[in-house]
Formats: sequence, structure tokens, C-alpha cells
Amino acid sequence: MYDFHCHTTMSDGELIPTELIRRMAVAGYTEMAIADHADFSNVELLIESQEKVKRSAAEYGIRLFTGVEITHVPPTEIAELAKYARSLGAEVVIVHGETISEPVAPGTNLAAVTSPDVDILAHPGMIYEEEASLAAKNGVFLEITSRNGHNKANGHVLASARRAGAGVLIQSDIHGPGDIINEKMRGLVARGAGMSEDEAKKVLSLTSADIFFR
Repeated sequence: MYDFHCHTTMSDGELIPTELIRRMAVAGYTEMAIADHADFSNVELLIESQEKVKRSAAEYGIRLFTGVEITHVPPTEIAELAKYARSLGAEVVIVHGETISEPVAPGTNLAAVTSPDVDILAHPGMIYEEEASLAAKNGVFLEITSRNGHNKANGHVLASARRAGAGVLIQSDIHGPGDIINEKMRGLVARGAGMSEDEAKKVLSLTSADIFFR
């Protein structure tokens, strides 16, 4: 199983990185990224800190990707920060999308799907057709999330992705132990968003090779 949208005490999560990694391993995950909330004030620290726990992750059978979630950064600065994060060693660049449960700046989704350094647009809310089409064109995956509040737009995100041919991922936006979901619940989140059984199996069987190495 994969989940590339996980938070630790390095931003607003409850667990230090190694404890989160251990809990993810016990839950059956084999690939994950720590993608704490990032802006220009902390991106260097986040990336440097994650490199220090990769050996621990490997000991627990987890392939850990160094990630960031660009969060509430003005849309005009997103591409610059994504490129900078990549230059520092970020392997996964997520943008905190225009969820319906937070006051994210309009234009964030568009900035994310047009940046060559962004991999995933998290909880994009009521994403526009043009944005979904650009995500498909540029290989940016759209997130279907289990997180309360953000997940209220899952059906719209999936429908938009289908029409545009954009890729989608099932992720948890983990902030604490109670947010880590098992394989069965991942399937239920997929089906609850409106996926067919075949669609859910395909999305849930994706690996990092399918997602990041475009």
C-alpha cells in the first residue's frame, strides 16, 4: 500500500517521523512520503530532517520518499517553491489544493497543475474542468482523500478526473494515529467516491513507479 500525504510533528502532525513510519509499516504500507506543510520559511528544514530517517524506514520495510506539501502559499509563488523544493532533494511535491473546508487562495489549483515540479494536487475541492484537463496533460495526480472535511468533494474530484482523463490517488492526509487507514477502508473510500470495483483495484494497486517516474 502507498500513502504519500503524511504529516508529522515537523508541521501539524501528532507523531515524530519514525513513530509514524513504524505505525504505517504495521498497518501494511510499503511506500510513503512525509509531506509536511511547507512554505519558504521551513522547506529546507523539512527536507533535511527527512533524509535522516530514511535508514530507519528501510529497517521497517518502508520505502520513504522525501516530500513536502506546499500549503497556503500565494499561487504566484507555487511554481518557484516547487522548483526550489525539488532542487533541495524533494522526491514528492504536493500542493494543498482548494479544499472546501479551508480558505485556500483561488488560483492554487491552477498553479499546481501547471507546475512541472508538482506531482500531486491534494484535496482540490470543486476543481474546474480546465484544471482537471491540465492535470491530465501534465501528469499531476488528483487526490481522493479519507480526511474529514476535505473528503466532502471526493465525488466531484473523481467525476472531473474521469472526464479529463486525469490520474487519481487514494490518500489519508495523515495527522495522527487515528488517520491511518487499512486496506479495506482504502477500498471503501474509493468506492464511496464513486469508483467501480475495477477502478478502485486499479487505483489502489498503483506504485511509486506509476506515479512519480513520468
